[in-house]
Amino acid sequence: MLTPVLSAHWDEADAFTLEGYARHRGYEALTKALKTDPDALIQLVKDSGLRGRGGAGFPTGMKWGFIPQGPEGQGGKPHYLVVNADESEPGTCKDVPFMLANPHALLEGVIIASYAIRASHAFIYVRGEVTHVVRRLHDAVEQARAAGHLGKDIHGSGFDLEVVVHAGAGAYICGEETALLDSLEGYRGQPRLRPPFPATHGLYACPTVVNNVESIASVPSIVLGGAEWFASMGTEKSKGYTLYSLSGHVKKPGQYEAPLGITLRQLLDLSGGMRDGRTLKFWTPGGSSTPLLTADHLDVPLDYEGVTAAGSMLGTKALQCFDDTTCVVRAILRWTEFYAHESCGKCTPCREGTYWMVQILQRLEAGTGTEEDIATLLDTCDNIFGRAFCALGDGATSPIVSGVQLFRDEFLQHVSGGCPFDPVASTVFGAVTA
Repeated sequence: MLTPVLSAHWDEADAFTLEGYARHRGYEALTKALKTDPDALIQLVKDSGLRGRGGAGFPTGMKWGFIPQGPEGQGGKPHYLVVNADESEPGTCKDVPFMLANPHALLEGVIIASYAIRASHAFIYVRGEVTHVVRRLHDAVEQARAAGHLGKDIHGSGFDLEVVVHAGAGAYICGEETALLDSLEGYRGQPRLRPPFPATHGLYACPTVVNNVESIASVPSIVLGGAEWFASMGTEKSKGYTLYSLSGHVKKPGQYEAPLGITLRQLLDLSGGMRDGRTLKFWTPGGSSTPLLTADHLDVPLDYEGVTAAGSMLGTKALQCFDDTTCVVRAILRWTEFYAHESCGKCTPCREGTYWMVQILQRLEAGTGTEEDIATLLDTCDNIFGRAFCALGDGATSPIVSGVQLFRDEFLQHVSGGCPFDPVASTVFGAVTA
C-alpha cells in the first residue's frame, strides 16, 4: 500500500549527507541524465505523467516544455529554474521534513531539471523561519559542489550550474509563484498580472520554470526507473507516488508516501485511526485552503480527479483530521485569521474581505452573532471568490463556504446558544484529550 521512494531512507542517521545519499544510488540519475538530450528528458517527464505536487497538479513535463527553446548565449535570454520551498499553509508539512531528511534528492532533481530546460542558474526559495532547513540545504550545496555535481563542466558534460539557496522573509503570499519571483528580485512579494507567464517572462523577465520541492525531487527516480515504472503507480490521470501529510486528531500523524488514489480510510488504518473514543468529524484533503470533507468522504480516492469530484481539491495533500470534539466555527476562524494576516493587500476583495470575514466569525464563535451574519459571511465569500488578484482570496473562502454547507446547524447553534464545545477539548491543531 505504501510506496517509499522519497522517504525510503529517512530513518537512517546520515540520510541527509552526501555519503548517505550516495549509498542508495544517489547522483546516478544525474550521470545518466547528462548523457541524454535535454529534449528527451523533458519528454521522459511528460511520459511519466508527473504532475505538480505543490497544489495545482499541472503536468510538470508540459511546464518544462513551455520554455522557449534555444540555448542560452545564442541570442536568447538566460533560463532559470526556481524551486518553490516556501511551504507556509496551515497543515501543509511535507516539503520541510523532506528537505531536512533528504536534501540531496532535491538537489539532484534541481541539477537534472536545470539541464533539461537549459538553465545555468537555479534558485531554491525557502521559508525563512525554517533556519535549520536553510542551513542543511547550504551544506548540501557545498557537498555537491565539492563532489563535482555543481559548478563548471559538471561530470565533464560541458554543463555549468550554480544553485542559490534563498531564505524568504516569512510571507505566505510568496508561495504564489509570481509573488515569489518578485521577492527573489528584491521587491515586495506581491502577485503579478498574468499574462505574460513565467515560462516566457519570469525571473528578471526571462524564461523561468517554477516547481514545487516534491515535483523536482521526484525527477531522479523517474530518470532511473523510467516513465513506465513511475506511471505504473497511482491512477490513470494521477500517476506516481506522493507524500501525504496526516495531522490532527490521529494516533500517528506524519508523512505517508503512497500511490495517488489511496483513500483517507486506508491512511487512517495505517496511522492507528483517530484518537481513542473519538470519531472523525471533518478533514481537509489539501490544506486549509481547500473545501472541507466529512466522514462520508473516507473512501474518496485521494487523487486530483477523485477529490475534485467530491467537491474539494487535492492541493498539497495536507490531510488535517478533526474529531467530534472540534468546533468547526472556531477552526474556520483560526484559518481565516491566518489568511487575513497574510493577505498582501494588493487587491481590495482579499484585503477587505478577509478582514470582515474575521470580524463576523469572531462574533459567531463568541455567541454574539446573528443568523444574518451567516448570510453576510457567505455574501462576502461570493464577492471575493473569482475576483481576487491571486488564489489566496479564493482559498480563504473555501473552508467557510464548505463549512456552512456541511455544518449550518452548528453555525445556527452558535447564534442561538453560543459555542457548545469545550475550548480545551476542541483544540484545533493539537491532540489534547477531552
